[in-house]
Amino acid sequence: MVKFRNIRVSLKTGRFYSTRNEYKLICGLEIHTQLNTDNKLFSLSTNAPFKSLNTPNKHVSHFDASLPGTRPKLNYECVLDALKLALSLNCNVNLNSHFDRKHYFYGDQPQGYQLTQHYSPIATEGYMNLYTDIDTIDTPTKKIGIIQLQLEQDTGISHYDNQEKTTMIDLNRSNVPLIELVTKPDFTTIPQVIAFIKKYQNLVRNLDVSTGNLETGAIRVDVNVSVDTYPRVELKNLPNTSSISNAIKYEYKRQVNIIKQGKASELLNCQETRGWNGKETVKLRSKETTIDYRYMPDPELGCVTLDPSIVQNVRNSLPRSSDDEIRSLMEEPYNLSVKNAKLLCVHNEKNEQYTSIEVKDFYLTSFDLFQKSNAKLSFKEKKIVANWVINELLGNLNKLELSLREIKQSFPPEKFVEFIQLIHDGKISNTGGKTLLFYILNLIKEKSISVELNLPKLVNELKIEVQSTINDDELLSQCKDIIDEVNESDPKLIEAIKLGKRINLLNYLVGIAMKKTRGRVKPTEYQRLFKFLLKIE
Repeated sequence: MVKFRNIRVSLKTGRFYSTRNEYKLICGLEIHTQLNTDNKLFSLSTNAPFKSLNTPNKHVSHFDASLPGTRPKLNYECVLDALKLALSLNCNVNLNSHFDRKHYFYGDQPQGYQLTQHYSPIATEGYMNLYTDIDTIDTPTKKIGIIQLQLEQDTGISHYDNQEKTTMIDLNRSNVPLIELVTKPDFTTIPQVIAFIKKYQNLVRNLDVSTGNLETGAIRVDVNVSVDTYPRVELKNLPNTSSISNAIKYEYKRQVNIIKQGKASELLNCQETRGWNGKETVKLRSKETTIDYRYMPDPELGCVTLDPSIVQNVRNSLPRSSDDEIRSLMEEPYNLSVKNAKLLCVHNEKNEQYTSIEVKDFYLTSFDLFQKSNAKLSFKEKKIVANWVINELLGNLNKLELSLREIKQSFPPEKFVEFIQLIHDGKISNTGGKTLLFYILNLIKEKSISVELNLPKLVNELKIEVQSTINDDELLSQCKDIIDEVNESDPKLIEAIKLGKRINLLNYLVGIAMKKTRGRVKPTEYQRLFKFLLKIE
């Protein structure tokens, strides 16, 4: 037996045996991002790969179909989007980039080659920082290096009909502009990979260069996975973050098992590309069948030459990074939790009623107006706006399927702050506020608002104003009825309240009372009366 570092090699069988108990996961990413420009990369065809899915070959020019005699003409809007993304990822911009032909023959690639930037990409050597508090990774910080960022054209789509044994080609997606981003193999855990992808999605949305959706294919991720210093295995066909996570986990275990069984030579001698079928990774091709792409500079496209002033102008126009935005919202005067700060800065593709930018603008405007109306707000009072925007307003928008844009005309930040002021000044309770907010939004949904909202009038109509004078006899009778109702259905609960076992049980009774009176009586009054009736000190 011959021993190398961390490996034993059997002279009899030639097998490799690991002497280590731990195996290091190493990952790198290749991300293709579809740009949402008006036109395609090298033609004037409409860039609408998803809007026209039901109408195949609707947005196809002569060049997209590679008809003889057609020539590419670069869409500089795509270059501008690539610059925005490159500078946001701290890349070095190449002032003289150019396009190359990547040759391969397939039905949905009519040219016989793909135009890409293999030799001289538009940007190189960038990075993205991940943080444990913002990105929920398993280390305090993690810097992920970016090798390069390049422009290239997308292919068409092949549709297979197994019954008819035919393949149909849709060229709507042909020549759609892509940005390919290649990271360094800096990922050592799955949470780091997922955090990077989610942060990248949010970045392209904030820059408005892509929808950033994995499910629709606007972003497509390939993962390179290796163990220790063994050759990488490329994983393709990963439609979402769940699949990415499960595929990495499976592939890591598969490679570790191969090493443990003394078959490490299988990894050393065969660099594979594998797919994910939802349960396991499956072999697509190996190094022996790798295509020779025969890259060559494209003779019909000249260099993309950029003046340094253009790069600087783009740099100056970039929005603040989401990290900076989140941290500023966690500090004075806002003092938001990291969860709420992220909700205002990180777009959630599942929410169609609003974007993070719309919510953040609504919140910031409302906060400034509320602060101007109330001198010397306490730490707790400063959080009132965030609580009502995030917990109540957004919740009701989702429930009623209303967009933030739909309500802003009738219920702008100025009117929203007037609403919050009613609660702050004690004119209506929190319960009454919830009733009023839902009522207002429902009016907007039903298009029943013809004039400007009159909040005092609505408070009157709903009878939710907190009463200044309280009839104790009437309230005592009401509280006694509630105790009798609850005692009849659950006597143990009333007994537990009397014994003072759980304070939230008393609040349960208060909640019932508040609901019956729509919050017209302060909860402290109900607490006082329930304690009196149940003889709780």
